[in-house]
Amino acid sequence: MQQTPSISVVITTYNRPDALEAVVEALFRQDDKNFEIIIADDGSTANTRDLLDTLRARAPMPLKHVWQPDDGFRAAMARNRGTLAATGNYIIFLDGDCVPQRDFVARHRALARPGFLVSGSRILLSPGLTQKALLEKIDLPVIGLADKLRYRLRGDMNKVLQMLFRLPDAGRERRSFSWRRIKSCNLAVWRSDLEKVNGFDESFVGWGHEDSDLVVRLFHAGVLRKDGAFATEVLHLWHREAKRDEESSNRRVVLERAANKTVQATIGLREHANDPAFMPPVG
Repeated sequence: MQQTPSISVVITTYNRPDALEAVVEALFRQDDKNFEIIIADDGSTANTRDLLDTLRARAPMPLKHVWQPDDGFRAAMARNRGTLAATGNYIIFLDGDCVPQRDFVARHRALARPGFLVSGSRILLSPGLTQKALLEKIDLPVIGLADKLRYRLRGDMNKVLQMLFRLPDAGRERRSFSWRRIKSCNLAVWRSDLEKVNGFDESFVGWGHEDSDLVVRLFHAGVLRKDGAFATEVLHLWHREAKRDEESSNRRVVLERAANKTVQATIGLREHANDPAFMPPVG
């Protein structure tokens, strides 16, 4: 029997309240508002908390804030804590600089199927368009066709067809496995599947591949992939590349786990079960 998803959108963020505001405002305007928002905060300063206090006052759905101390790049921990604070049985992971289109939640809900994760895709924006959109508070998902084409021709967007067309939901299953090009900035997973593999692995040090590791372990646990392209695209605001000092070693771990068919995270959801440092979410 088809399982009905109750949805929690878990958004990772770190000291970028202007981008986070654009993302949350886009979620407020979703066609489908039957979901909750969890801000998984990797140690932002009070500016982010103050922004969320303001937004929460007019939020059309529950808005919670889970914060952890700033101790380097710990996105895996933030996502795990966001998952633990969520009440939904279906988790959509979204980054705090990825602006969803109006039907983002609706399309993810339609694609949800037990035994599958959904890997969404993104449209990259230029530094110039990102700055203009944030300064002028442009509602990017609903800009007109002429603007979309102009931005694409000028190189301000790396693709545009995904904003103009929706492909059918059928035939998206991928029976062959690849962990490449799957990003946790737009990824939907059943909570029960996350619990099965102990969530994201917090033993990964520095930037990179903690999302690939999750997908590898989910595959070993029997979870297959559905492609969310031409259905769930987000507009990825430009940012400077993070330091990638640990990328090679992290990638090596993923390759080893792919070969060894590892399922469980070394440090994951279960390790927070009795953690006195885990503060309850605000909101």
